[in-house]
Formats: sequence, C-alpha cells, structure tokens
Amino acid sequence: MYADFQNEIYLNGLTDAVPSLPTDLTRLQALARKKLARDAYGYVAGSAGTGDTARANREAFRRWRLVPQMLRGTSGCDLTTRVLGETLATPVLLGPVGVLRILHPEGEIAVARAAKAMGVPMVLSTASSYTLEEVAEVAGPRWYQLYWPNDRDLAISFLGRAKAAGYSALVVTLDTFMLSWRPHDLDNAYLPFLRGIGNQNYFSDPVFAEKAGDSPVLHWAAVFGNPSLTWEDLAFLREHWEGPIALKGIQHTDDARRAVDAGMDGIVVSNHGGRQVDGAIAALDTLAPITHAVGDQIDVLFDSGIRTGADVVKALALGAKAVLLARPYAYGLALAGEEGVRHVLRCLLAELELTLRLSGHADVGSPSLEILQNVP
Repeated sequence: MYADFQNEIYLNGLTDAVPSLPTDLTRLQALARKKLARDAYGYVAGSAGTGDTARANREAFRRWRLVPQMLRGTSGCDLTTRVLGETLATPVLLGPVGVLRILHPEGEIAVARAAKAMGVPMVLSTASSYTLEEVAEVAGPRWYQLYWPNDRDLAISFLGRAKAAGYSALVVTLDTFMLSWRPHDLDNAYLPFLRGIGNQNYFSDPVFAEKAGDSPVLHWAAVFGNPSLTWEDLAFLREHWEGPIALKGIQHTDDARRAVDAGMDGIVVSNHGGRQVDGAIAALDTLAPITHAVGDQIDVLFDSGIRTGADVVKALALGAKAVLLARPYAYGLALAGEEGVRHVLRCLLAELELTLRLSGHADVGSPSLEILQNVP
C-alpha cells in the first residue's frame, strides 16, 4: 500500500534518519526558490498577471471541506481507475511541464524515470527540453501533450513521432495558443525558448528543420501557436492520431459539451495553473458543473492547484476520474532530481490513500459530493 511510506519513514527514524525533503509538499516551493536561479524559478512558479487565478485555485480547494464517515470497512484501498481506455494504478498522472532542464540537468529524463518507478503515467510536453524519443527510451506509461503549431505538416510530424515512440494518448492544450502576460518572466526578460531550451522537439523534427534553415529559434517563434483554430479543426486530429484524445484547458460547460459533440475521449478541466488568464475562475469551481453537464459521455480529468493527497480526493469527489500533478513534482525535480520527483509522488499517493481511508472510502470511485461541504 502507498500508505506504507509513512511506516518506512517512522522506522528509519529509529536510526535518526529523516526525509531529505519535506513531506508537506506545500513547503517545496520556498525551498526551490532558494536553490534556483531567479529566472528559472520565475518561469516555473510564475503566473499570469497579478497571480489572482493561481491564488483562486488554492482558495477553491480550501473552501471545500471533507466530511469523514466512520465504520465503513476500509482495511484496504483500491486506487486503480480507468481513463482514456487505460487502467491506471492510481488516479494521478504527471502533467506536462515544459523546459524542465532549467530546473535540473536531467530534466524530463529524470521525471520519466521517477514516473516509471512509481507506475505513474507521464504526460510529456511538446515544449520538452529533451526530445520525445529520448524520453520514451526511459519512460514507462506515457501520453503526449501537443501544442498545436500553425504548420499542419509539423503537427502531423509531431503526432507521427509520438505514436511511433509509444505514446498512447494525446492531450491537446487549447489555452496556450499564445503566451499570456507573465510579469515574472517579463521582469527577468527571460523566455527559455529564445535561448534554445524547450524547443528540442522542434529542432529534432525533419519538417521543422527543412523549413527553419539557419534560423531555428526565429522559426519556432513563427510556428509555435495557432490562434485561428476552431472546433471544426478537431477533425484534423482524428485524421492523424489513432488513439484517445483529451482536450486540456476546458473551463466552460459549453466547451465541455462541444468536446463531447466533437467525439473527443476526454477533457482536462484546467486553467493552466493560473498561467494564462489573470482573474479567471478557479479550475476546481468549474469541475462539478462540467462533470454534471457531460455525465459519463466523456472522461473528465483535472489539473490546476493540486498540492496534496486531500486535494486529489476533493477533485475525485467533484467528478474527476484522475488528476494531473505539475508544479510540486517540478519543485521536487529542482531540489533532488529523479529522487525528488519520486519523493513527491510517494508523499502524494500515501496521503491520498490515507485520506480516502480515514474519510471512509475504500476506492477512488466512491467519493462524491456527499463527502464534501463548501465553506465560504
């Protein structure tokens, strides 16, 4: 059981050994800030505008309170769930975070190894600082996240490479067809892509290389986003990707319904961790209305603001089948590489299991709105 991690820690304490990183994952950010260069920290921790949306994400979790129930026979706990046609050992995936090499030299490679060791799928960003093929060589279960470029030949090439490298599902980020106003990065005049970090999937692509010539960074800037996309363009994805597709960045019930109508397999309720629209609604506040609107017609996943095992339980109770974890594992990577990511996962999954059982639930499918109370 994942909860046995706490027994391991207590037993190690008999020889005066303590964890090298905090087990309260909310403390990792402050430690990472001390260790990282100002520009690298600003990139991973920064948000759009004043940071209002990022704060709203955390405040939404605090408003929802768990209401434990007793004597419900929770001597065991089944964390398995089925999402996008796959059975997952836990309802947690490592969400797509780009340019991880600015946090640690091994970047996405270290993350992939940690995810594989823990049996947790990794969703690899198009903006990875290692190629999707390099990551696939060391990864376990893996999904590919697409930033849909405005060059369709390049999009087709990305999709073909991902399929050939064993990525089983496609996650298409809709909310980042251009970068938002991000004061942390602007104040540092820092965009890693302009320094050739996070473009590795582009630079290694034959379609991109042929068109970029001697100006790969400038060509990246020209093809990165595609503001012209509409719902009708989703047919293009179906034509060029054989497998499940999830749309990431859904925040409105109408968009969730349109994803169903378009024949998508899943959606990720997300505001990009507050990195795209300042003053937007907290992602968690949109989760229950969206899951109510789509029912069981489509798999609903969630990200934006997950920090603890209790947060995962709340997201499950509000209708998500699984969650994508992001900043906490990035901070773990910055602090201790692969072992830091493993530590974050072990802590999160142990707390998830313990919170479920102590709240009276023996599997991840049983929490519902009945176990939550909204406290203004």
